[in-house]
Amino acid sequence: MQPDIVSLLNNQRDVVLELWEKELEVVRVTNRLSSISDHVYENMNKEFMQFIMSQVTTEQAEAKEELSSFAETYIQSGWPLSYFTQGLQAFRRVLLATLSKHESNVQALLSTFSELEEWIDGIINQLVYDYTGNWEDIIEMQKLSLLELSAPLIPVLEGVTVMPLIGTIDTARAKLIMENLLEGVIEHRCEVVLIDITGVPVVDTMVAHHIIQASEAVRLVGATCILVGIRPEIAQTIVNLGIDLSKFPTKSTLRKGIETALELTNKKMIDL
Repeated sequence: MQPDIVSLLNNQRDVVLELWEKELEVVRVTNRLSSISDHVYENMNKEFMQFIMSQVTTEQAEAKEELSSFAETYIQSGWPLSYFTQGLQAFRRVLLATLSKHESNVQALLSTFSELEEWIDGIINQLVYDYTGNWEDIIEMQKLSLLELSAPLIPVLEGVTVMPLIGTIDTARAKLIMENLLEGVIEHRCEVVLIDITGVPVVDTMVAHHIIQASEAVRLVGATCILVGIRPEIAQTIVNLGIDLSKFPTKSTLRKGIETALELTNKKMIDL
C-alpha cells in the first residue's frame, strides 16, 4: 500500500475508528444482532477494527493467512458473514469521507481511493471465500453423518439383524447400504439379515436393483437376506415393472420376517 495512505490512516486513526464504530452500530441493527449484549458487540467491533487496521502494514501473503485464521475463528463462533462485509463497506465510506477532507486534488483522491477500494474488495472476497469453503465442509460432514445414520444395522437376536430403510434410496446411499450390510454381517456373525423397506416411499427399478445387489452380496458372504415391509402398492409396482425378486425371501411385515429368520436359525418364539 502507498506510504501516504499508511500515513493518513495512522495520523487519522482515532477519527477513522470513531466514525467507523458509529457505522457498525447501524450494521448491528440491519443484521438483527440486537440479541447480542452491548459488551460482546463492542468488544467484537474493537477486535474487528483493530484487526483490519493492522492489515494496512502487513505483507500480502501474511495478511491473507491472518485473515483466513480470523475468519475461521468467527465462523465457528456463529458471527454472520454480513456483519463483516457490511462492516467493511462502512469502513470504505468512512475512509472516503476522511480522505476527501484531507486531499483537495481530485485526481490524487481518486487514485488513493482506488487503491483503498481494491484492498478492501480483496479482504471481502477472501472472507466470502473462507466462509463459503467452511460452510461447504460443514454441510458435507453433516451429509456424511446423515448418510451413516440412514443405513443402520441393528442386531435383534443372535444371528439375526435388521436394517430399516427410510426415505429415498439414491446411488450414494445404496453404496453405503451395501458397505454397512457386508461389514455388519461379518462383525455380528449374522446368519439372516432383514432389509425393512416399510419407510421407503417408492420402489422403482433402480431401488430394486440396489436391493437385489445387496442381497446377493450378503448371500456371497454366507448369510440369508429377507426383504420385509412390502406394502400392497409396492408389490403392485414391482409386478408392473417386471422386477424379479424370486431369488430371496420376501415378507409383508417385519414380524413375519423375524419369524422366518428364527426358523432359518433353528429358533422359535414361545408364549410365556
